[in-house]
Amino acid sequence: MSYYWGHNRRFNDFSNHIRKVFNGSKMQKISIHAGFTCPNRDGTKGVGGCTFCNNESFKPSYCQSDLNIAEQINRGIKFFERRYDSVKYIAYFQAYTNSYAPLETLIDLYESALSYDGVEGLIIGTRPDCLSDQLIDYLKDIQKRYYVAVELGVESTLDVTLERINRGHSFDESKQAINILAKNNIPVGVHMIMGLPGESFDDMLKHGEYISKLPVNYLKLHQLQYVKGSKLGNYYLENPQPDSLLNLDQYIDFVVTFLENLRPDIVMERFTSQAPHSLLIAPKWGIKNFEFVRILENRMEKKDTWQGKYYSPVSF
Repeated sequence: MSYYWGHNRRFNDFSNHIRKVFNGSKMQKISIHAGFTCPNRDGTKGVGGCTFCNNESFKPSYCQSDLNIAEQINRGIKFFERRYDSVKYIAYFQAYTNSYAPLETLIDLYESALSYDGVEGLIIGTRPDCLSDQLIDYLKDIQKRYYVAVELGVESTLDVTLERINRGHSFDESKQAINILAKNNIPVGVHMIMGLPGESFDDMLKHGEYISKLPVNYLKLHQLQYVKGSKLGNYYLENPQPDSLLNLDQYIDFVVTFLENLRPDIVMERFTSQAPHSLLIAPKWGIKNFEFVRILENRMEKKDTWQGKYYSPVSF
């Protein structure tokens, strides 16, 4: 069966989508740590950062801020060359808030990455409240030469949750940023964390409803992970509550239901986070991302369901 997205996988996956964007070429993102901070860390909007965050928990080993951009890309290419043949690259500014600097600094960093041989695109991970008009104008300009996308850490659609996790912005600011990027034809991705403190199963499903109403191109889901070095991680070590965690089977069932009600043209980049074993406190599922996807697809096939099966724009 061929679905809305033109192939027989039961969700609109990123790997197939990005191959189409690049005319069939195999593409790989190379993460870059450019030494940024965040406005909820440096005192502009708060201190301490998000309560769930330890950036060491999600950046690859080759991605080190003490190396310049070219050195990080070179290490990333060597890392992936061992795995793939004939691959092209997208520079992914990942750690912290990668638009939180003067425009001149940002341009120098982005252009340094784009000038590297084999790099054909740019993805900027940032916050909804850190996108200036001047930066958007610049991104529109370099779109003439390269693929450009922006990933926004939205995390939740509930303001009470955003305040609880010290996020420093509202969901309304997320909506404004998404709409501005879309209006300027810049593809926009969204990160959402499932299982944040105080959120119910229904709350998490409603995140998908709200995101489906917005001009979002890409979506990344992350299960909440308690990691060492984060405020939530420290709290969990002092007050362990294993019964409050989503177990693997519960989360897979949740993702199936989430996908069934999600707009079918939204491209799914990922469903889980995978913190290093040395940092992860809980939950410890003991599987890799590709293993999760295989289980998810088997569950969807057994249920004979797919992304957007029950999506109805009229209900929103």
